[in-house]
Amino acid sequence: MTVTDVAGAMPAAQRRREFRRVILSSYLGSAIEFYDFLLYSTAASLVFGPVFFSNLAPLAATVASFGTFAAGYLARPLGGVVFGHFGDRLGRKRMLVVSMTVMGTASFLIGLIPPAAVIGSWGAVILVLLRICQGIAVGGEWGGAALMSLEHADKKRRGFAASFTNAGAPTGAVLGTMMMGLFSALPREEFLAWGWRIPFLFSALLLVLGLFVRSRVSESPLFQAAMEQSGEKKPSVPILQVLRRPKNLVLTAFGSSAMFALQVMLATFAMTYAVEQGSGQQTVLFCFALSSVTQIFTVIACGRLSDIVGRRPVMISGIVLFVALLYPMLQWWASSSVLLIFLAFLLGKTTLGLVYGPMAAFISEQFGTTARYTGASLGYQLATLLGAGLTPMILTSLYAATGRDVMSVVWFLAAVGLISTVAILLTRESKGTELTQENF
Repeated sequence: MTVTDVAGAMPAAQRRREFRRVILSSYLGSAIEFYDFLLYSTAASLVFGPVFFSNLAPLAATVASFGTFAAGYLARPLGGVVFGHFGDRLGRKRMLVVSMTVMGTASFLIGLIPPAAVIGSWGAVILVLLRICQGIAVGGEWGGAALMSLEHADKKRRGFAASFTNAGAPTGAVLGTMMMGLFSALPREEFLAWGWRIPFLFSALLLVLGLFVRSRVSESPLFQAAMEQSGEKKPSVPILQVLRRPKNLVLTAFGSSAMFALQVMLATFAMTYAVEQGSGQQTVLFCFALSSVTQIFTVIACGRLSDIVGRRPVMISGIVLFVALLYPMLQWWASSSVLLIFLAFLLGKTTLGLVYGPMAAFISEQFGTTARYTGASLGYQLATLLGAGLTPMILTSLYAATGRDVMSVVWFLAAVGLISTVAILLTRESKGTELTQENF
């Protein structure tokens, strides 16, 4: 009897009701956590340079600010391993509650850090430490949320179910960008003095909401079935199960890395570039936020599409389209036209939806149930580290070193996209496969 057979013993009506509750929980929880995490990227573009690195030239301050941004991505694989280990041993639900608590607390404390004018370089040190806490927390969040949806779903709808976790990311981006955009309407001195802090302090209220939602869902039936089948047998260490077959981990990490490089380019470099070319800061923020609204639906639709045609073709199509359209999008961001700036963000977000929609299922289906939290979390977080951790700093440095030539940005991202495309092609199509304790 397979693990799926055991999980299928639940009455159909009860399974459907619980399925709806779980995907809603994964969506809302992911949105709240990514609000906190992605809010930082907006602040890194617009705030942290002048507030915490005011002794540097503007471009150098931006590079330093993006360096603190990278610290969160460096910590995410550690979070994936730690939360994955206990998630595979103790259950998905418990770790989701812990990860949300850590994230909400760290974000709230970021809003309380005194500026460099008050405590000097200690402000930057505290900022980095809290960013690391954010990275560890989100490193554990994604895998648990994705698996809760995936493991409650029928195998013909796993892409659709897991996509709700990824749809939470643009939702969080919308909320965070709108909040930051609202307060950026303040006079610049007031915005840098206290206005930017309010969106971070708002995390405390979101934390209460998120914990309430998380407390109402049941544990993954696949995980429970796997634990019952294990019986008295001592389970092996999840990370060792994953590393015994490193091919899946390596391919999912490199295959997904382009998504994060392209995504973070939109959230950091593109916004900074548009403002540098003469557009208003608030205008750019709201164009980005509005385009993120459409991505919520694109991600879910593309997750469902991958249940029909497969994960690989949908993801590769998104990477190729984004890279092909990148140069025209850069021209639109430089145009100072509100319509063209919005269309550039909309085009970028839509093409990335093709990649991001199937990604949760694509990664999670590569690993067995007793090590799936660890494998999926580590694969996803390594992808974010490879694709996004240093990308803002690299793009800004390339742009500065080439005399503000945007083609350096295009060629770098094209190379990243090529690497991911090759890695995806080397993976086995996982659509419709049976989830077992030992996948592939």
